[in-house]
Amino acid sequence: MSTQKTDYILEVENVTKTFPGVVALNDVTFRVKRGEIHGICGENGAGKSTLMKILSGVHPHGSYSGTVKYDGEEIIFKTESIHQAISKGIAIVYQELALVPFMTAGENIFLGREPRIGGAINWNKMYSNAGKILSKYKLNIKTTERIVDLPVGKQQMVEIAKALSEDAKLLILDEPTSALTELEVDQLMEILQILKNHGVTCIYISHKMDEFFRITDSLTVMRDGGVVETRPTKDYTNDIIVSQMVGREMKERFPANTRKPGNTVFEVKNLCVSHPENVNDEILTDISFSIRKGEIFGMAGLMGAGRTELVTTIFGEYGTITSGEIILDGKKLEITSAKDAMRNGISLVPEDRKRQGLILAQSIKQNISLPNIDKFASFLSINSNAEHVECVKYSKSLKIKTPSIYVPADSLSGGNQQKVVISKWLMSNPKVLIMDDPTRGIDVGAKYEIYKLMNQLAEEGVAIIMISSELEEVLGMSDRVMVMCEGRCSGILDIKDATQEKIMKLATGLQISA
Repeated sequence: MSTQKTDYILEVENVTKTFPGVVALNDVTFRVKRGEIHGICGENGAGKSTLMKILSGVHPHGSYSGTVKYDGEEIIFKTESIHQAISKGIAIVYQELALVPFMTAGENIFLGREPRIGGAINWNKMYSNAGKILSKYKLNIKTTERIVDLPVGKQQMVEIAKALSEDAKLLILDEPTSALTELEVDQLMEILQILKNHGVTCIYISHKMDEFFRITDSLTVMRDGGVVETRPTKDYTNDIIVSQMVGREMKERFPANTRKPGNTVFEVKNLCVSHPENVNDEILTDISFSIRKGEIFGMAGLMGAGRTELVTTIFGEYGTITSGEIILDGKKLEITSAKDAMRNGISLVPEDRKRQGLILAQSIKQNISLPNIDKFASFLSINSNAEHVECVKYSKSLKIKTPSIYVPADSLSGGNQQKVVISKWLMSNPKVLIMDDPTRGIDVGAKYEIYKLMNQLAEEGVAIIMISSELEEVLGMSDRVMVMCEGRCSGILDIKDATQEKIMKLATGLQISA
């Protein structure tokens, strides 16, 4: 049966997808024009991931109702397999890259599809073909470079090249800039424009509003499993997008607070730290700062400035302290492990919740109680009732959206996963709570809830160290800001004196003029 091509490469009509007790997608309808960059935004849990899994063949035909047309023809993926979607010309690049680290870029691009002669891999042809793809789309990578030796931005380019090597006509990018530097974001934007010029259609998913206005032609906003609206991006504003995403106006991105920081509770004095694998490589030099009880102390700096290395060292999980002091409540601490830090009242919400903060296959309850299991342990047993009661308490107080604390953590949205990570460290009753990029990869609504929680904790007397790569967040949430540059503290600003320009000058090693 012949099909007539339309102006749209993708047409999603009345798609509904349910899981036990949950409607993930509810009558979703939208269309994507050929050769455009089409943005999709929405809060975590809005249905974006489920929709992408339908488009990429993870959820097969029959597991949902409605129709999906690609290139004018209804697509029917009968089994759970992304290979069917790829064969049609639909490819997806996930936020968590799926590359083999110790293989080269060329090997990864053609992994499982290597050109062969008589059963043996034709290495010359494979690298030649990989080079042609990289050159065509101006991806500045050597085919012989190992993935492990590439920065995250270039690893992402390899993923894109891998998709394009299979003649993808529709490329889906899921949170592509969540771990990129500003320079790498700029490079990605240039690449997307090149792809568009070559006729590749892109679906672009992000939580960063400015990226939609920078690169997309049209935008679909989703909320609670449905489509709110699709319109040209130029017809949107930040306020319209946010209000459609959350179903209410959010004129203030950051909640008001009544914090009144008290006396100094935590100090770092002249701290010098060497690399964990090379004691001669000093990664942090002469860092000093203090934090007051009930204060949110922001840390800013460019990628590689040493912020994460500093807080993970304070938590006993990274470098070797060669000199300097860490002082809590006037007492000098000796911290050589996370257990030492926790015993002294220091907790860390890590930068990467999925790799460092959660055991995704385990339940919410198991994740929350794991670092606190001593609280429920007797000589030969665990008090399961007490564990349950305590975990339910934190689940409710942080408003984790879940039918039960016994569901696995990987079933939750990003914002709710982050709340689980925060819950387990709050259960340890910290005096100092370190939060490394606490709102990375989560939507505006979930961000606001975490901001309110941080204010509440600070008002209860917890000293909070907050690392953030978003300057608006640093300025909106901090009482003071320490800026780092190349492993050193380049300045500490009171929030009333801090501006984006001053922070960037300090972050790049420039002096602030009086």
